[in-house]
Formats: sequence, structure tokens, C-alpha cells
Amino acid sequence: MHKHIIYQLLPRLFGNTNTTNKTYGSVEENGVGKLNDITDIALRELKAMGITHVWYTGVIEHATMTDHSQYGIRPDDPDVVKGRAGSPYAINDYYDIAPDLAVDVPNRMAEFEALVRRTHANGLKVIIDLVPNHVARTYRSDAKPEGVRDFGEDDDTSKHFDPKNDFYYFPGQPFKVPAWYNPGGDGFSSPLKDGHFDENPAKATGNDVFSATPSITDWFETIKLNYGVDYLAGHQTHFDPLHVLWKKMYHILCFWAAKGVNGFRCDMVEMVPVEFWSWVIPEVKKQYPGMIFMGEAYNNGQYRNYIFNGHFDYLYDKVGLYDSVKRLIRNETYATIWDINRCVFHESQDFPEHMLRFLENHDEERIASPHFAGDAWLAVPGMIVSATLSTGPVMIYSGQEVGEPAAGVPGFNEGNGRTTIFDYWGVPEHQKWLNNGKFDGGQLSESQKYLREFYSKLLNASGTSAAITSGKFYELMLINLSEGSGFDERIYAYLRYTENERILVLVNFHREERQLTVKLPRDIEGELRMDPITTFTDLLSNESYTADIFTQGLHIAIPATGGFLLSF
Repeated sequence: MHKHIIYQLLPRLFGNTNTTNKTYGSVEENGVGKLNDITDIALRELKAMGITHVWYTGVIEHATMTDHSQYGIRPDDPDVVKGRAGSPYAINDYYDIAPDLAVDVPNRMAEFEALVRRTHANGLKVIIDLVPNHVARTYRSDAKPEGVRDFGEDDDTSKHFDPKNDFYYFPGQPFKVPAWYNPGGDGFSSPLKDGHFDENPAKATGNDVFSATPSITDWFETIKLNYGVDYLAGHQTHFDPLHVLWKKMYHILCFWAAKGVNGFRCDMVEMVPVEFWSWVIPEVKKQYPGMIFMGEAYNNGQYRNYIFNGHFDYLYDKVGLYDSVKRLIRNETYATIWDINRCVFHESQDFPEHMLRFLENHDEERIASPHFAGDAWLAVPGMIVSATLSTGPVMIYSGQEVGEPAAGVPGFNEGNGRTTIFDYWGVPEHQKWLNNGKFDGGQLSESQKYLREFYSKLLNASGTSAAITSGKFYELMLINLSEGSGFDERIYAYLRYTENERILVLVNFHREERQLTVKLPRDIEGELRMDPITTFTDLLSNESYTADIFTQGLHIAIPATGGFLLSF
């Protein structure tokens, strides 16, 4: 059994060395990373950090305000584009690569295929996005293979819903751009920027807005896809015969799988009927048996359904572990480790190996931003837990390992503690590691170098230790919550172990050092087959401790917002 260690990066941001960072800056002003910037050196560095899979976010062509018409690419109407660069989740050609990411735009697909080969050659696997719930309002495929019918090409637009349609319509009602939307900011001008987008009849909007007039807070730049559910008729389903859209999505998945993609991170999977996933995932795996499917999911009441009926390999553990750990990292008044235990023993008790753990991704606030913790080091105990709690995968987001705080106001992203996915931008702390394409950390501070070293040691241990990749879990809180032990509701302890390897995980969410006396229960002594006196070695610092942990206990000082992986 193995544990996936996933690194999310946006090629648009990852290789960009431009430090201008002008609000609403153009691609010429702020620069853009290219697929070719993700070099062998960069990939070797990721591999050395313990990474097994790279999630290349935003590689498929999406709507943008940048004019690529010189390459025969139809310009998008900025009135239905978010940000100068555009959202990677408003795809406008499922069979093409974003032209911004190519050095030689006409050969952009060849540059992507070379990146896939380069990634594989460095011992890493490739994940890309599937955005199944919606497409850009400007969707039209110029690159689709012969015989492929475009979304909506054969729709009967006189009907709100038809089982054979790809979209939902509002006959007799034109689409209206939300009032007060100022695409690209005051400094951006385009002949197409006129507050109008020609769509008649209007189509339903991606976040289930069944109206011709979505608001500015809706996903107004996207169109909802129709999988055979009539939402305005009590969610009536029409899945037999097989919906034509299902076949189109299957073809898209196989198109990218044939290029060597090893997995898909699937966007907002609960907005698509589980019956579709139940059909398409096994169908794809018949042809590509090693393919993995990661689902963005937020309804823990549906986890079991989407794992066992929908056949997802992994689902986001956001509303469970992430939210619990975030409260502890932020030192919130009512945060306790019992929230973590609730995830362990209730929400994912039967399927922990299917939960994808993380502390950052493109949707979430950066740890180092004032919106989250304000200091990347405060997340050390939470990251240890996220990486080692179960056999399931763990993910980090490019820049997390050097404490990127997402400062500044990029444009459409108004500076909310998240690194923008909508704007042309440089990621300043990441750029210090990038070091003008050397990927050697040459501009990092000493603290940043130590932080990256912590991530490297943690991720390597998590990916190679049998105790963590395939071992059992044993919670140690109840036996240690005794007077004088030093344990309380912000200290967490557990064992991960196999027949041949054991790791004692200790973390301290307090903002000050704590003295602990850690004991193991007698009922596990036989299973562990331990000597009475045992030496414990921390995989994060290489320091060793010796104790009779059953009778006298291990006496150890655990640093503020710190932790140990004690191998014994």
C-alpha cells in the first residue's frame, strides 16, 4: 500500500518570475508562467520533497480577457470573464491547452505532452482538473477531434429542460450581465466590454441559478450542464437511455488519459448526480486501470455515497479535519482535539483511506495570511496530523512550504488571503525559492529554508513509512488525560503501527511549550512486542529519547505549536 503526496500548482503562477504585481495588470505587465518553466530541476526538487503526484491546475483552455486572435483563437467577451487571466474553472474548450501557458502557442498541446513526459521521467504522476458541472459562457471547441459534437450544438433551445439537451434554457429571456460588473477594472478597455453578452435564450448558471439574471456573487461566467436532472420539476431524473452528455464527458476523460494523465481532480462533484460518477469512473478505469479520481466535496453526509456508489478514490476532507485543525491552529476559544477525534471515529471511520487531507489549496486561505494564522509555523501540528492521521493522501499547495501569505490586491481577487486564480500575478515568497528558474531556494530566508525542510521531512516520512502508509491507528488521548501528564484538549497523541514499524505522533497546538508524560496502554503491549526500555527517534529532528513507556512513561518537552514523529 502506498500514500499519495500531492503538490498542487498553477503553471500560470508557478514559473512566473515577474515581480511587478500591478492590480489588474495585463499579461505583458505582470507576466505569466509557462508549462516549459516546470523544468526537470523543478520536478526533481518536488520529488526530493516527497511528492508523488503533481496537480497541474488550470491547464485546459479557459475564458480569458487576453486576446489570442492572432493565433486563430476567438476572443472571449470580458463581460462574462472573471479577472484579466480568467478562471481556470470556466473552461471554453475541453480539448485544448490554455494559450497563455505556451511559449509557442500553435504548439501548446505538444508543450503539455512534453510536460507530462518530463513529469513521468522524474518519477512523478500527473493530475489535471475535470470541471464537470459547468463550462464557460463562451464555450466553443476549436480543437475537438473529428466527429465530436460540441456542448449545446444539438440542443432544442425552445425547451427549459430536455433529457437530450446539454444545457438548461429560459426561452424568450436573454441573459443579463450582472449590474455593476466592471471587467478588468477601470484601466481595461476592449471593444467587447459593453455590459452585454449575447445569449438568447439565457442558459442556467453554474451554481444552480435557474434564472436569466444571475447576480455578481454567482458563477455568472459559467453555464450549468444538464446530466438528465430536471431541477425545476422536483429534481426528476432521466438517466435511461444513457444521457448524451455522459458520453461526451467520458470521451473528454479518455482524451486526456490517452495523453498520459494519471488522475483527475473533479470539481464540485456533489453538483453532478452520483449516478453519472457510478457509470463513468468504472468505464474509464476499464481502459486506464491506474487512473485516480479525487472529488471536491463538502457534504459529509454524502461521503459514503460518492465513495462506494460513485467510485471516487478520494474526497476532500474539508468540513471535517480541515475545519477542525484550522480552528486549533487559529487558537480559537472552543477549538479542541475532540473535533479531530470526531473525524476519526465518526465522519470517516470506515473509509479514512479515501479522505484527501490538506491545509491549503486554491480555494482556501493561505496559512501565513492574517485571514488564517498570520504565521506559517503555527500550522506545524496541524500539518503533522493532516499528513499522518490515516493512510489516505495528503496535499500541499505551491508556496505553502515557504509561507506564502497571499498579500496584495491582484484585481478580481481583492486580497482575501487566497492566492488569485483569476489574475496575472507573481507569488513573491514562492518566487524566492524559484530564484529566476534555478529552483534552489537562493532567495529564501533562514526561517523559510527551515520551514521547507520541515515539509520535506514530514512528507518523505509520511510517504515512505509503512506505519503511516499502511499501518493501524490507535488513539492515546483517553489513557493520557490524567493529572500531571501535561495532556489537555490542545495536545494530541496517537500511534500508527504495523508488525514491523511503529510511530508515536505527538502534537502541541498551544502557543507555549508543554512538558508531557506519555504512556502506552498495557492492552497493546503484546501486539507491539516491545522491549521494556525503548528508544524513540524523532523523524523530524533525528533526536532520540529513551523510556519505559508502559510503566514510567516517556517524559518529553514538546515545543510550542510543534510536534514529533517518534519512531520506535
